Amino acid sequence: MKEKSAIGPILGALLPILFFEGLRSSKTLDISVEAPEGHFQIVTLVAALAIVAAIAVGIAGHRLRNIKVGFMSLAYVSLAGIFVLHGLTTPGFIIHAGHLPSVLAQLSVLITSVWLFLSSVSTDRFIIRQLSKIRMWLIPAWLMLLGFIFLLALQQPHLIDDIPLNLDPYKWIASSITCITCVWTMYRYWQSYRNAGFPLQRAIVYSVGLIIAAQYIIVMGTSWKLSWWLYHVLLLFSMVIMLVGLLRQYFSQGSFSNSLKVLFQSDPRAWLEACKTPSVQALIMATEARDAYTAGHNNRVALYALRLGEEMDLNKHQLRAIAQGGVVHDVGKLRVPDAVLNKAGKLTPEERLVIERHPVSGYDMCKRLGFLKDELSVIRSHHEKWDGTGYPDRLSGENIPLLARITAIADVYDALTSSRSYRQAMTHEEAMNIIIQGSGAHFDPACVKAWRRLAAADAKFFEEIAANSRSLKLVHKAAQL
Repeated sequence: MKEKSAIGPILGALLPILFFEGLRSSKTLDISVEAPEGHFQIVTLVAALAIVAAIAVGIAGHRLRNIKVGFMSLAYVSLAGIFVLHGLTTPGFIIHAGHLPSVLAQLSVLITSVWLFLSSVSTDRFIIRQLSKIRMWLIPAWLMLLGFIFLLALQQPHLIDDIPLNLDPYKWIASSITCITCVWTMYRYWQSYRNAGFPLQRAIVYSVGLIIAAQYIIVMGTSWKLSWWLYHVLLLFSMVIMLVGLLRQYFSQGSFSNSLKVLFQSDPRAWLEACKTPSVQALIMATEARDAYTAGHNNRVALYALRLGEEMDLNKHQLRAIAQGGVVHDVGKLRVPDAVLNKAGKLTPEERLVIERHPVSGYDMCKRLGFLKDELSVIRSHHEKWDGTGYPDRLSGENIPLLARITAIADVYDALTSSRSYRQAMTHEEAMNIIIQGSGAHFDPACVKAWRRLAAADAKFFEEIAANSRSLKLVHKAAQL
């Protein structure tokens, strides 16, 4: 069930702070617990395990083609990696630079908050588009940078110890940046959660709330006091909450390891099933629930587009993008009123304008969910026409993204060969004739040529999808009885 009130997230950040203040104000309870060895062992073990999990999340994010998951991985890799160093530099244990742990604690939450902030930014923003281009190198490059900081802290601890993050006014500047970016991240993810209701969105809200509480304790706490130890626990819980949310949203194969195995399937059709994560499946089901006549439409369009993409020799990254974009290409119909979406007769000009907004609505929704540029192009531009008379942007020719031009043929073919409230399904031959006639007007001639080759060479493919479609409709009809 989706939360409608922001009281829960606010309390999630506020209660730890109130608990800290209550404990700190009690001289009896807030005893000194100076245990360098225990501090080292707990922090290092927990952070090392978190690094492994965060790297696995990053790899999964890359395979899922979701830049937000990649940024979250970088955030928690940073938090865990610098916290390992925080443990190793415990005063009196390995290194005797007294201020280094407090500097590293502040640095860890500051860097983490910046990466989380980037994960909340829409994927069509300039900085996110640029980072998306090098996303496969982000985690290796960032790990190398963290490794350099790690070695520098161990070999030349005074260089980092001299960073004034634990001194006025710099600690307040760093704390302000951390809190501002975290509050904005919470706000953006809370907005997204209220619209889509995805587990990860809710988890990030609470996870970031705990980082705010931890930041407060870092600047207000006294080292080795029992109340000071609380922020270590909060950062651990922050990582756990994020990982649980991510597992619930993206992995449905029974375990994390089994889910990763599915993601690494090389067969594009197997990968199509892998990309339909619980969150994406929820979007598909919500879209098709609005229109009984489109049951299975998204999946069939993705399959047709994927097979046409193979015929046109798209690379594996493009195939994955067209699969993931294809299965949610009509998600914008969630914003179309039922009376317009399911109208049996001819639409009025005003109703037509409402329908023609659905690609933009879908684009706006998915850019906040971490979809990359290629997937977004499928969602926004699959109704554009080669001659420039399509919608929503009146693009023409090669100004229409290639993956959208491919998906346009798949979308129209499936619409023609599916029964609707106002007409019966066409035969394969009838639909093929309409697509051929639309070459150079509605459709890219090169795509139509490849579609004709595909139809001639692999008629069984079309027959299998048609048979599966009929079976699905029978099941759907029986469920309504």
